[in-house]
Amino acid sequence: MLQVFRLSVACALVALLPADVLGFQVQPVRMGTGVMTFDTVPGWGLGPDGRSVLGSTHGGVVVDKAGNIYTSANIGVFVFSPEGQVIRRFLGDEYTSIHDLEIRAEADGEFIYGARNNAKEGIKFNAETGAIVLKLTYPEESGLGLKDFKPTAITVGLTGEIYLSDGYSSNHIFRYDRNGKYISHFGQKGNDLKQFNTAHGMTLDTRYEPPRLLICDRNHQPKGRLLHYDLNGNYIDEVITGLGMPTSAAVQGDYVSVPDLQGRLVILDKSNTIIAVLGHNADPKKGGNFNVPQDQWVEGVFSGTHGSYWDATGNLYVQDWNVAGRLMKLVRVKP
Repeated sequence: MLQVFRLSVACALVALLPADVLGFQVQPVRMGTGVMTFDTVPGWGLGPDGRSVLGSTHGGVVVDKAGNIYTSANIGVFVFSPEGQVIRRFLGDEYTSIHDLEIRAEADGEFIYGARNNAKEGIKFNAETGAIVLKLTYPEESGLGLKDFKPTAITVGLTGEIYLSDGYSSNHIFRYDRNGKYISHFGQKGNDLKQFNTAHGMTLDTRYEPPRLLICDRNHQPKGRLLHYDLNGNYIDEVITGLGMPTSAAVQGDYVSVPDLQGRLVILDKSNTIIAVLGHNADPKKGGNFNVPQDQWVEGVFSGTHGSYWDATGNLYVQDWNVAGRLMKLVRVKP
């Protein structure tokens, strides 16, 4: 009996150790189909000890022109090289709780825009130095008299106008000019066709001419959907429904990646047809679960898929909403 007990303890300890400590390597997992086939990169972005360096994650991902990857964790922003090494960090109170990220190349450099839900603001900062150059607060001049303001998504229009979604509170989307002056707002909370039941994610959809806003209506019933609005805030159409809990969207060429908080990522083509599903979590106890510790991560299976972004060659970076902080690299398989 003692021998069996010792064996059980040993097996439990082995399960808690990273694969490289145990002397073997986790193998890449292939996922997707057709032109949207990817291989995972086991261990990408982890520290030398095989553990996550991020702390808990509830944020987004963007990639700069040099191919460096920025991801927001609860304690700040981490910047990784394409090989997965941390090359800089932006930490401290001004960088916490960035729920969503966008990046733009502008005349004087690359800038990251962030929606800080718990800090009740949007920010803009230099991608290289971290210097904050703009803060967007609730615009009292809107006349809405809101008691709370919890931005969840941010994006930038063609002329520098900034769109900030109050997705965890009023579900209005606010428009500001490039200098942060309030212009207008649109949308409201509800479950009707032109209302938002958690306007959780948003990006500029450049697949069409003229470009328009692509908005993730995460909690719309019966299942989450995507909507198109023009850049003046006018409803265009319902893009697709039945997406579970879509959290964000990232466009490259004719394709858009949409993480589903329940543990998968879908890729849509220009006709907004699902052409690939990545990382599907079939375990109802793990899909949409923040509290999945690192020793229970499964290669190629997501849990609380929250943010994604493409690099220039079509690779994807995916962040889980996760207690230990999970960021994954998916390498596009060339046909």
